[in-house]
Amino acid sequence: DKKNTGKEEQPTGGFGFFDCIENQEAANLLFDTAKDWLQERGMEAMDGPINFGENYMNWGLLVDGFMHQGYGMQYHHPYYKKLFENYGFKVFYSQFSYHLDPMDFPIDRFRRIMEWSLQRGGFSYKQFNFSDLEKFVDDFIIIFNRVWQSFKEDYTPLDKADILKIFNSAKPIIDIRLVWFAYHNDKPIAMITMFPDVHQIFKKLNGKLHALNKLKFAWLKWRKTMNRTRVLMLGVVPEFQKAGLEAGLITNMHYVFAKGDYTEIEISWVGDFNNKMIKMAESIKAKHVKTHNTYRYLFDRNKEFKRYPMGV
Repeated sequence: DKKNTGKEEQPTGGFGFFDCIENQEAANLLFDTAKDWLQERGMEAMDGPINFGENYMNWGLLVDGFMHQGYGMQYHHPYYKKLFENYGFKVFYSQFSYHLDPMDFPIDRFRRIMEWSLQRGGFSYKQFNFSDLEKFVDDFIIIFNRVWQSFKEDYTPLDKADILKIFNSAKPIIDIRLVWFAYHNDKPIAMITMFPDVHQIFKKLNGKLHALNKLKFAWLKWRKTMNRTRVLMLGVVPEFQKAGLEAGLITNMHYVFAKGDYTEIEISWVGDFNNKMIKMAESIKAKHVKTHNTYRYLFDRNKEFKRYPMGV
């Protein structure tokens, strides 16, 4: 990844799509092959398992909570952890996933917070729609970049073409009622993006989308087979993080949950360095149910290993 490799303490590459039997020798051969390929290109470390695209999709090794995985979350066999750590990988950071019954939201309190924020003036909320896709993608990028820049000074901004591709490819499953933005004087300042768990349909189609299965997909979607949803992104730009906007975003979409369309929310990819998000999840009584690790391996085995810096 030429955009990011020079921003680490040492040039760092990555590998993904790792699949292996329970055999350390076989795993070592795969790891050595990745290391050799990266070393030939000037890398001095490798992260994994990470796949192509942004880090909120298919990123990290599942090490705890071997249950159904939400959209964009990876599943691995329990023995993979041993294969990685026996080779010498160390945890660079962990990503936590939480489950929540949407009817457990303290919605009355959230509604009061939203009304308080609206009374201050200048605040507004808008639901996503595909007719204004370009505008909402621009707003998504502005918010996402502002949020992540507060964690990483060397953060690489999102590419608009990549985000447009994600939204267009996911159009058949996106429930626009679950994507909301907040604005202050028409400037984008917060958003929540949830994607229904399409795995609930794909497992009934054996993962294949030929012509007949496309019809089955539409029918199963109409039958509300997807009753789980994943928070793909919840973010508020730094200067408005105490304005109660998370409560407002959730309040605006809560009518969907009140109808019973979704019975489980997964709040995933909460970095162990993101204390604010961890506290928020705990405050709404979400249960920590899964952990993924992003591992790093330094090619110089005498070099001091440093974890991703913790937040506040």
